[in-house]
Amino acid sequence: MKKSDLKEFLDEKVTLYNHPTFIESDPIQIPHLFSKKEDIEIAGFLTAIISWGNRTMIIRNATKMMDLLDNSPHDFILNHKKSDLKSFENFVHRTFNYIDIQQFITSLQHIYLNHNGLEEVLAIKDATKTYQTAIHNFKNIFFEVEHQQRTQKHISDPLKNSAAKRINMFLRWMVRNDKAGVDFGIWKSHNPANLSCPLDVHSGNVARKLKLLLRKQNDWKAVAELDKNLRKLDANDPVKYDFALFGLGVFEKF
Repeated sequence: MKKSDLKEFLDEKVTLYNHPTFIESDPIQIPHLFSKKEDIEIAGFLTAIISWGNRTMIIRNATKMMDLLDNSPHDFILNHKKSDLKSFENFVHRTFNYIDIQQFITSLQHIYLNHNGLEEVLAIKDATKTYQTAIHNFKNIFFEVEHQQRTQKHISDPLKNSAAKRINMFLRWMVRNDKAGVDFGIWKSHNPANLSCPLDVHSGNVARKLKLLLRKQNDWKAVAELDKNLRKLDANDPVKYDFALFGLGVFEKF
């Protein structure tokens, strides 16, 4: 497929899937329950972190997390006492269990009290045009507080060649200024041009079929290769094509 034909094809799929009806079946519906900026970003972050496996189960468990946070995630994060964390002791999503969620609440409190929140702590602060180092630095800050080793696996490190799919998805939700009303675009200090596609089995397989990606592993090197090709199609909003790749893979079995 010629580049102009590929762009036209993918742009049509973006229009089809980057639509409010997409929210109904996607984990992004959880942060859409909130209107306050900090509630949206905390709900989005915690939902993104457990976004692997069956989507119905992800949405059910993310809803359960919000209930345990009294449906006021920011207020709970800032003002909870240690005894309040006891209510999470039955929570589990696959390998993400009560130890992990309790740790995440403690680390998020540290970030909001001492580092001006998630928007600041995930900002790109070097001369690069990707979030590779920013996510690595974020992970270091997240685990500055006392923690159990097991919880570290739930935040990926792109400097160790992880694709960091879930954090890239969360960044898309927060940063991408979406007139269709799916993504939030509430992080005005970030630039959508720097976003990377959340690379998973579906988007990776479709990208390979369309020759947007040659690398076989879904790692950060593959993310960088896909970035390069998607930015040729739209330099200002490359990650809009996540809707096309995901939709083609999940809904159309492309």
